[in-house]
Formats: sequence, structure tokens, C-alpha cells
Amino acid sequence: MIQLNYRDTRPIYIQIIDGLKEQIAAGVLPHGQKLPSVRELASQLAINPNTIQRAYRQLEMEGWIATVPGKGCFVCGSDARNRELERWFSAFDEAASALMALGVAKESLIDRIGQGG
Repeated sequence: MIQLNYRDTRPIYIQIIDGLKEQIAAGVLPHGQKLPSVRELASQLAINPNTIQRAYRQLEMEGWIATVPGKGCFVCGSDARNRELERWFSAFDEAASALMALGVAKESLIDRIGQGG
């Protein structure tokens, strides 16, 4: 499900958040899908359940998942995905504008996008 990299500078709970967001955005975890319980996921990843709880809490605050008392956590990320896309497109627009103001040609930006980074 989620791959943790212990050499990554990001905290484990952020890696879990990012991994779940990627899976939701890609449709691997569709709307309405039940997520593993905190204990199940902690056991699978061999980490402290508090770390999973922290990640789930953050995802819920951002609207990616919803907790149903007594039932578990469920994916509800379509609105959150749209907000995330809008945030990244806005950041992209700002970066492109700044680069063009520095004299970078539009064609260079297009070539850069075509290269994937």
C-alpha cells in the first residue's frame, strides 16, 4: 500500500499522508473505500499507531478522508483532490510567470514540461 523511506528527510506521518493522497488522486483508492484501521496499517508498516492516527487526522482535516464512528475511515477525496489540483496549478502559474519575467521563453517552459521536470 504505502512505501516508507527511512532515509527520506520528511517525517513518517508526512510520507503516509503523501502516499495516501497520491493513491486517492490516482483512483487507486476510490471514493467510499474503507481504509485500514489505525492498528492494521501500523502493523503492516511496523510503526507506532500514533503516527497513523496523526496522518489520518491531518487527511481528515484536509477533506481527503472521513471518519465514521464505529465504522472506520473512508475516502472522500474528490473535493480535496480538486482543491489540491487548484493549489498546484496556482503555484505553477506563479512560477511560470516569474520565469517568464526573468526572460525565459515560453518555448523553453514547454520543452521543460515535455521533459517531465
